[in-house]
Amino acid sequence: FDATIGAGTVLMPFGGAYQKTPIQAMVCKLPVPGGKTETGSVMAYGCNPYLLEESPYCGAYLAVVESVSKVIAAGGHLNQCWLSFQEYFERLRNDPVRWGKPTAALLGALDAQLALGVAAVGGKDSMSGSFEQMDVPPTLCSFAVSVCKLGHVVSPEWKQPGNKVVLVMPQSDAKTGLPSGESLKETYALVEDLIAQKKVLAAYTPTAGGIAEGILKMCLGNRIGFQFEPSFDLDRAFTHQYGAFLLELAEDIPVGETLGYTTKRETIAFTGGSLSLQELEKAWEDKLEPVFPNQAKPQWETAPVLAYPASKRAAPHVGIRKPTALIPVFPGTNCEYDTAAALQRAGADVEVMVIQNRTAADVAASVDAFEKKIREAQIIMLPGGFSGGDEPDGAGKFITAFFRNPKIKEAVHGLLKERDGLMCGICNGFQALIKLGLVPYGEIRDADENCPTLTFNQIGRHQSRLVLTRVASNKSPWLMHSRVGDIYQVPISHGEGRFVCPEPLLKELEANGQIATQYVDQDGMPSMDISANPNGSVWAIEGITSPDGRVFGRMAHTERFGNGLYQNVPFSMDPLFFRGAVDYFKI
Repeated sequence: FDATIGAGTVLMPFGGAYQKTPIQAMVCKLPVPGGKTETGSVMAYGCNPYLLEESPYCGAYLAVVESVSKVIAAGGHLNQCWLSFQEYFERLRNDPVRWGKPTAALLGALDAQLALGVAAVGGKDSMSGSFEQMDVPPTLCSFAVSVCKLGHVVSPEWKQPGNKVVLVMPQSDAKTGLPSGESLKETYALVEDLIAQKKVLAAYTPTAGGIAEGILKMCLGNRIGFQFEPSFDLDRAFTHQYGAFLLELAEDIPVGETLGYTTKRETIAFTGGSLSLQELEKAWEDKLEPVFPNQAKPQWETAPVLAYPASKRAAPHVGIRKPTALIPVFPGTNCEYDTAAALQRAGADVEVMVIQNRTAADVAASVDAFEKKIREAQIIMLPGGFSGGDEPDGAGKFITAFFRNPKIKEAVHGLLKERDGLMCGICNGFQALIKLGLVPYGEIRDADENCPTLTFNQIGRHQSRLVLTRVASNKSPWLMHSRVGDIYQVPISHGEGRFVCPEPLLKELEANGQIATQYVDQDGMPSMDISANPNGSVWAIEGITSPDGRVFGRMAHTERFGNGLYQNVPFSMDPLFFRGAVDYFKI
């Protein structure tokens, strides 16, 4: 449910500027704590239950083909590809027909493996899929795993209008009608070579919905249309084409069969007519809207455009060449590695302390140790996570109780009010800052009905995606390298991120420049639409500060950045957010 944790996501689940084109393969960087890598892992699945029901042999064969084809389309390699199977079948009893179904499926999968030279290295099977008179259909899911170079990763969404799109297909075996192994390997080699030469901008392998499904999904991410070649037989667009590839080419080269061209018009056009992308998208999404809604009516209709360019900014009385940032790890915290890496890249020394809570003595010892570390640090950083498992109203509760301890409270006030230190909380850490009163008041205090809070997302469930945020005030040292109006794309992942606040306090925060960042739409305008404002925050507020700007709280995970990430979404992360905190001490 968290698509960006670990700062290793190469392809987001949905790509394009509008994040509407689903990926066919998961691509993530290999985790290298404290280091860098240009290598990623690729994983995809294949399974068509309708084909398996008709013919377990053919369905299993094509499940393998589908999973491997998805890996190749994303930038993986056939000679570095491994499989794992998941099988579900009815209870076999003593019925030869029932025994024949898993036997046929496994033979189909085996033939595909032998044809491609790819082995299954593991799997899980179940032969108990029966209840009274009900049986599961014969099911074999194929999972393919490979490796790739980050520079060779390809995603499915069209990249720009006016490009040629070709169909590359393997030949079918004359006896079985299935794509032949030799032809598949030749097709894979061709696609791998084109990708390596940077001649492929977008790639998709047709699955259950055929070419038509692929074309539609490739259009939606960036709202780029498509014009079919007049000579193309549209009936073929609705048939199975397993092992084939739809390729948007970077240049007009003689390869495959010309399928058509990408266009500026937001339509899918063909001889004799066209279909609106907007209408197709609505039909696609509305199917499940009553069951799993994607839309939510905002409490506020509009959000103002806020602008507070700082004429002066808080500064320390004593400069420090390399400040120390203290990161506490509470039960449920899961962003400490990403946060520590971001602060280290910015030039800070980082100390991570695990807060122990198994016994009262452990908590008391942690309080004493943390108090001492606060007095030795210049920055306190509260990373994100799921404190209390994000139970209702649980986010940040344990963190808040810990910081209200008199020793910790005194040390925090000493850091902020006497030693000119900084503090920041992201996501769950923002929850804690709000409940403590550190934002927007700059001190730990008791909350009342006049205080702001963070509550459940307007849609009532967790949201994980990339959002656009706009700098509304650069008063905070954390934003010293940003200008008012700068827009950045940042990951979010939260269930309780809706900022609510009494209107008199909102106006006070605006006047004092404490509303630091806002959620904005594709036009850079603050918005209450869920596509831009994922939680329904009042005035589209994403982050606020203390009166002097030294304490900053925000929902977006600005720490989750690095080379090669989020390649299927136009991405512009704030690279200097943490550098601002470090440079603040260099007076």
